[in-house]
Amino acid sequence: MEMKADFLFETSWEVCNKVGGIYTVISTKALNVTYEFGDNYILIGPDVWRDDKSNPEFTPDDSMFLPWKAVAAQEGLIVKTGRWNIKGNPRVMLVDFTPYFGQQNEVFARFWETYQLDSISGQWDYIEPALFGYAAGKVIESFTNYYREHTRVIAHFHEWMTGMGVLYLEKQAPWITTAFTTHATVLGRSIAGNNRQLYSRLKEFSPVQMAHEFNVISKQSLEKTSAQEADVFTTVSEITGRECEAFLGKKPDVVTPNGFEDTFVPAPEDFEAARQAARKKLLAVAGALLGYELPADTLLVSTSGRYEYRNKGIDLFLSSLGAVNKKADSDRQCVAFILVPAYHKGPRQDLAAALASGTTVAEGDRYLTHGLHYVHDDPVMNQLNREGIRNTASEKVKVIFVPSYLNGNDGIFNMEYYELLIGFDLTLYPSYYEPWGYTPLESLMFHVPTVTTNLAGFGMWVDSYFENPDNGCLVLNRTDQNEKEVIAGMEDFIRKFMHMSPEDAAAASQKAWEISRIANWNTLFSYYSEAYRFALEKSVERTEQPREYARILEATEVQKRKPFQAPVWKDIYVQSELPERISYLKELASNLWWSWNSDAEFLFRRMDPTLWEEVAHNPKRLLESIDYKRLVVLSDDEIFLEDSDRIYREFTEYLARPENKELPSVAYFSMEFGIHPSLKIYSGGLGVLAGDYLKEASDSNVNITGIGLLYRYGYFRQKLGPRGEQQAIYEAEDFSQIPVEPVKDSNGNQTTISLIWPGRTVRARIWLASVGKVKLYLLDTDFEENNHEDRAITHYLYGGDSENRLKQELILGIGGMRALIALGIKPDVYHSNEGHSAFIGFERMRHLIEDEHLTFEEAKEIVRASTLFTTHTPVPAGHDSFEEDLLRKYISHYHARLNITWDQLIALGRCEGDHDRKFNMSYLATRLSQEMNGVSQLHGHVSRGLFSRLWPGYLRDELYIGHVTNGVHYSTWVAPEWEQIYGKLTGEKHFDLSDREQWAKIYQLEDEKVFETKMKLKKRLFDNIRKRLQSDMLERHVSPRTLMNISSHLNEKALTIGFARRFATYKRASLLFRDLDRLSKIVNNPERPVQFIYAGKAHPNDGGGQDLIRRINEISQMPQFAGKVIFLENYEMEMARYLVRGVDIWLNTPTRPLEASGTSGEKAVMNGTIHFSVLDGWWVEGYHAFAGWALPKKRTFANQDLQDDIDAETIYNMLEYEIIPAYYSKDEGGIPREWTSYIKNTMVKVAPEFTTRRMLNDYIARYYSKLWERSRRITADNYALARELAAWKSDISKAWDDIEIVKFDVKGSEKNVYRSGHSYNTEIILDIKNIPAENVGVELVVTRQAKNGEHVFFTGKEFKPVNHKKGRVIYSVDFQPEMAGTFFYGIRIYAKHDELPHRQDFCLLRWVD
Repeated sequence: MEMKADFLFETSWEVCNKVGGIYTVISTKALNVTYEFGDNYILIGPDVWRDDKSNPEFTPDDSMFLPWKAVAAQEGLIVKTGRWNIKGNPRVMLVDFTPYFGQQNEVFARFWETYQLDSISGQWDYIEPALFGYAAGKVIESFTNYYREHTRVIAHFHEWMTGMGVLYLEKQAPWITTAFTTHATVLGRSIAGNNRQLYSRLKEFSPVQMAHEFNVISKQSLEKTSAQEADVFTTVSEITGRECEAFLGKKPDVVTPNGFEDTFVPAPEDFEAARQAARKKLLAVAGALLGYELPADTLLVSTSGRYEYRNKGIDLFLSSLGAVNKKADSDRQCVAFILVPAYHKGPRQDLAAALASGTTVAEGDRYLTHGLHYVHDDPVMNQLNREGIRNTASEKVKVIFVPSYLNGNDGIFNMEYYELLIGFDLTLYPSYYEPWGYTPLESLMFHVPTVTTNLAGFGMWVDSYFENPDNGCLVLNRTDQNEKEVIAGMEDFIRKFMHMSPEDAAAASQKAWEISRIANWNTLFSYYSEAYRFALEKSVERTEQPREYARILEATEVQKRKPFQAPVWKDIYVQSELPERISYLKELASNLWWSWNSDAEFLFRRMDPTLWEEVAHNPKRLLESIDYKRLVVLSDDEIFLEDSDRIYREFTEYLARPENKELPSVAYFSMEFGIHPSLKIYSGGLGVLAGDYLKEASDSNVNITGIGLLYRYGYFRQKLGPRGEQQAIYEAEDFSQIPVEPVKDSNGNQTTISLIWPGRTVRARIWLASVGKVKLYLLDTDFEENNHEDRAITHYLYGGDSENRLKQELILGIGGMRALIALGIKPDVYHSNEGHSAFIGFERMRHLIEDEHLTFEEAKEIVRASTLFTTHTPVPAGHDSFEEDLLRKYISHYHARLNITWDQLIALGRCEGDHDRKFNMSYLATRLSQEMNGVSQLHGHVSRGLFSRLWPGYLRDELYIGHVTNGVHYSTWVAPEWEQIYGKLTGEKHFDLSDREQWAKIYQLEDEKVFETKMKLKKRLFDNIRKRLQSDMLERHVSPRTLMNISSHLNEKALTIGFARRFATYKRASLLFRDLDRLSKIVNNPERPVQFIYAGKAHPNDGGGQDLIRRINEISQMPQFAGKVIFLENYEMEMARYLVRGVDIWLNTPTRPLEASGTSGEKAVMNGTIHFSVLDGWWVEGYHAFAGWALPKKRTFANQDLQDDIDAETIYNMLEYEIIPAYYSKDEGGIPREWTSYIKNTMVKVAPEFTTRRMLNDYIARYYSKLWERSRRITADNYALARELAAWKSDISKAWDDIEIVKFDVKGSEKNVYRSGHSYNTEIILDIKNIPAENVGVELVVTRQAKNGEHVFFTGKEFKPVNHKKGRVIYSVDFQPEMAGTFFYGIRIYAKHDELPHRQDFCLLRWVD
């Protein structure tokens, strides 16, 4: 009895993934397979679609195999189910194999142990498909374990890429019969692809040696092992069978030739109309491009396929056309089309315009329908020149190159390939390496005569199975040595068609169609059936034990449930409604402007002071919670209405200010924004800075748009345990209760963006937080359209593992860019606040490449020209970096979108020569930004050192990295009391913060008023502290006696020093406690007491920081420090405002230079709180004598422990001998005159320099305006400057290594000794070949050597070219040493261009030895 399969799986990398010819094989065969197996046929492909649009190949059906998918998910298998959008609509499973990234070593080790499969040398182009094959095998195993109804199951795998599935099933699921097909051997393709002779030496090659030579050991090993282990091994043609025998050591069991399904060939009654439409379009394009009309009988010929110049025989095709053109013996014109996709810029606009108007192209290229990148390096264009084909009207042969995919939307033809193919008279495919060859078969199906060779599988098939092809198909004999014969054969065939009568042409067309019948799937599918029978018979012993399926197809059932006996309660929501008279308060509450307008904040507070505290100062919650009766009372309260009307009027006038068109619009990306505690999307200084910056942009009327993430749990609330241990408490936010609104589309639905990730589409909702005039758009993934894992992406700020951090940064960068596009926002400048958002560059380049048809290098020029990167991190460990395997999982498709290799993409986030091979986000941000800055003067210097490795050959102080010192937002942080004082002194409620003279008016204020104000703020702080301590300590079950003891020791008149910030070890929070005995004497001096208030959070993963908190809490519990050292729980913005306003001194003790900027001290000085700090971060610039205190800049010890000791000793001394005496030295009226002078100096000499007003002005002056101007220039005239620079960089890079030193001479020196004040001349002669002299710079660089061996830039002077002849240039420089000592010098050669923004933009250097 004949054995027949009753269930078939077919696995290929090209299922629903159009890559090459295998796609055509499987997609056209599917209809016949579906006839045979029905829904018992399942195709398996890779889930690699990553476009934000849905995959046009695939229609999902989540209900398919639902019970099994639940089991599969528990097994770690992620599968999409649906239908393939081809004839027959077969069932499809798309498998996510990315979960195995990072596990490949373990997987490959098992296959080595079992099969000796050699995967060790495999690169990612091996690893990725191999893991797909492995995952497909596991899916088939799982499926057949669950559904056990059918017994004869075949799993068919195509190409080495899926071979691991064969090997997995052979051992793990022996009840499954396996089939393996190779369409072209790895070695055959490698040898032919490298222009080696293949067929004449087939038996001479050593497979092992060739695999080593071409670095395909792993691919060859997997292909060979799969072929030998499968139950049946097939290939597509006899010629490929010879390769298999030679390279794989196994002759195919069955040859399964490729067929074609021709249901999309027009029906006979429509055929001629379709042909004429195609000819009309082809002739129209040719005429418009060539500049003259062509006769209706013009012979139209073509070749098509992949751009494999030799293998596809494009070279011979052009040679035959050249031969016909040189010896024309017919009056008939011939136009040849090369339909081969290449790297193009998009449709030619002049040609498109000519076609639209019915005219011709006036000038320019006469060959190309689409602009070609690197046209001078293109093989087709170069050979056309060699063949002398000029496309003039007098020539008989014209050639038109169409380097675009013909998908119906190419911009010129706007017809699909098959719609044009029908219009040709002849096609030619003189392939050298063509395992089958679909293109000639397709031609025949469309009645188009064709030329192929006997080195193509299809050509051999015609030779073998069609006796007299006549003029329907010419099969040329092609060998390794007979190219001239092949060219002559094609020449003769083309000439024959040029002379052919219409009757003979019609006969050739009919013959072509007849030949195609031998390769129809209706005929050729029988070979697959034969292969399956072979496999079943071979595997019968292994599979004979029956495995019954419980069920094969899912059943649709109606779920029913019984009523509950217990009560079931459902919530409803009653929305607050305000009386009409004060309804505008909702608008006011929805804009965070109120949070920095003290009058508006007080207005909400007085509506219900108790409730205001309960809702944590959130006006949106206040209005939702307040009793309606109270609202009615307020709407009749004339005083309240007068104030509320005034505030609302001020608010509307504030928003109505016209936009400043003279400034660029800016998109500002940040991982966190600290605007107000009611919007918990910040953790510390970075977020608060970003929030302050948006507020200032609003106040200054600068068009900035913020982009960030909306976190469900935000950052944690801090509680201390009984022993002072930090406990992180996360509380979920109800988004309807916080100051954000959903962004809705025209249909009233919330706008979302999507990212395609392995196995699923992840969506993010867009929310709007209004920050005055500034719009802050926030993305979140925590909603029902995402799976559980993806909903958690935006749960926690900086939460989760490295993978979740990467997801957050993809959402912020790529998702943020898609949000801007969805909202129609087109910024002029893009600002990355830290490297978290660096992926914006990828997404921007993708759109430029896809939409504008630019090259990667051109797109990079454009993106860089409008991007600023601000780094806040002074240590390498602080910059986010990710493992390559993790990036592969989520952005493995991006290099293809950018038209670069994976290695090129990954290099953007790496430093050459760096031992750390992780992908560094700050490196990526640096490479995709023209400008970069640190956040203080010192941090700019530190950053130049950190990033100097990216530009080897340039010294730290030569780098372009600048700085803008951070500032703080005046209205947010200054106490209302000081705000009122300045209002009276300046005569303006909102005085000009950039006018230093206005700040200096504080000197006019009486000392008594200064001291009174400070003491008032101090009392408010202490009231708040007592309230907090009572609440916090009762929660911790601290005894009332202890609480009373601490409260009684709190002394509002004592010198109070604050230390509040993130608890990281480098900030040295415990420095003060190096000598507890001495500290005890200081704080317990009855006449001059001192007290310290500490607050701050440590990151949940920072054990060192948490230990510091525990230690300080422990000290605060000691009797001698009770009430003298206090640690306040849960440091956040509201507490910070009390502290910076109320303490006397703000203490900061970081390890220098690890404080990038720091802003808490800036907030303090604005409130007359005097700063006492290490000279680090902003204080390096801020410190003034008699306006604060500073620890010495110089480091005494290399050993940090010893340095900590001496720094602590310095603090004790300064407290005892300078600070405490100044505080307690009072006149008869009890006023500390010296102290108040410090307060005034602080507010006049320090505070004005550290506002966000100054910070924003600096960003505009130093970066935004510069970037805006350059961006406009580089995008003008269809990106002309970007194209020019990219081309120039490419040309210079190719020629740079050809530069040679002819002569180098330093004149006047004696034994390398120079004398100061004397002039010297140096000359160098360079042979720069064809490089323009103005593009080669030479400079003298002089350095001094620091103690650590680092060369420090001292001075430099550029050589001038003085003579130039035949590529040789004499450069000369005169220099005069001004200072004596030991120096070092070097002569540096660098690439120059007037349009480079700075030297590191194109770091191409050489040095003279």
